[in-house]
Amino acid sequence: MIVPRILSTGLYVPPTVLTNDELATRIDTSDEWIFSHTGIHARRIASDDQATSDLAVAAGRQALERAGLDPLALDLVLLATSTPDYLGFPSTASIVQNSLGAVNAGAMDLTAACTGFVYALETARAFIAAGTSRYVLVIGAEVFSRILDWNDRNTCILFGDGAGAVLVGPADGPAFFAPSLLRSDGSGAASLLRPAGGTRQPVAQSPSDLAVRMDGRKVYSFAITVVKDIILEILEKNDLTLDQVDWVVPHQANVRIVASAAQRLGLPLEKFYLNMERYANTSGATIPLALSEMDQSGLLKRGQVVVTVGFGAGLTWGANLFRW
Repeated sequence: MIVPRILSTGLYVPPTVLTNDELATRIDTSDEWIFSHTGIHARRIASDDQATSDLAVAAGRQALERAGLDPLALDLVLLATSTPDYLGFPSTASIVQNSLGAVNAGAMDLTAACTGFVYALETARAFIAAGTSRYVLVIGAEVFSRILDWNDRNTCILFGDGAGAVLVGPADGPAFFAPSLLRSDGSGAASLLRPAGGTRQPVAQSPSDLAVRMDGRKVYSFAITVVKDIILEILEKNDLTLDQVDWVVPHQANVRIVASAAQRLGLPLEKFYLNMERYANTSGATIPLALSEMDQSGLLKRGQVVVTVGFGAGLTWGANLFRW
């Protein structure tokens, strides 16, 4: 069986920065309150002429260039997003595939909200391990600024725009990429959703029906439990211990969630890579964006054991485990 490995990374964030202080001129909040409750100081906002595919193409192209791989060699483009260019179809992944010139690749979107990249990375691993694909480009990209109610301070302070990408292919030496753990509990679907625009409620009764709605308390309680549990579960399944893990790369939703998980696991917070201070929650893009920063800054080194953990709407959660 072919053992996959992440071969390269790419990222793109829009140049426009929206700080907490700027938000405080629009809604009743402050930088001190937002940062103390979330760990967020700022977020990036896409320009009016940028769609999710534009961010995804930039991140994906960088990953291909860093690997020196011709787009013609790609077998599959996977895009984790909850903010596609178009509702339902065509898939945004197909737009990205075309823009990259990956004419030999299949393409599809994966929708698992903030867990989307974890699901997509496992899909890439499985395709390559089965021998049906050799090179798979996995991208997480979001333009959440378009689906927020900017008068709702419970949600608009949390999210930002961005994209991250990883190129997955066969390892050229010893490697380890475990089967991932993917979980869902649809009984919590109403905790985090966009009410209108789908077949359940095609027409919005008000503009806010097209924006994100969240039961913050329920999502928080769910997250602090599942992060710890799924890390322990995936390590146990692969006969590894916490002290053998070099990095945990969590979904960047709230620093309190990550700090709680670290405390419950008995791990120093320094083992968890965090960048939400600068980018906020970019949903499906948070984990690949973080991996790209770590890779390109030299924090990630070949042979290190990495656990990625996602959690979000669905409710969904999951974890990947691999050697870099």
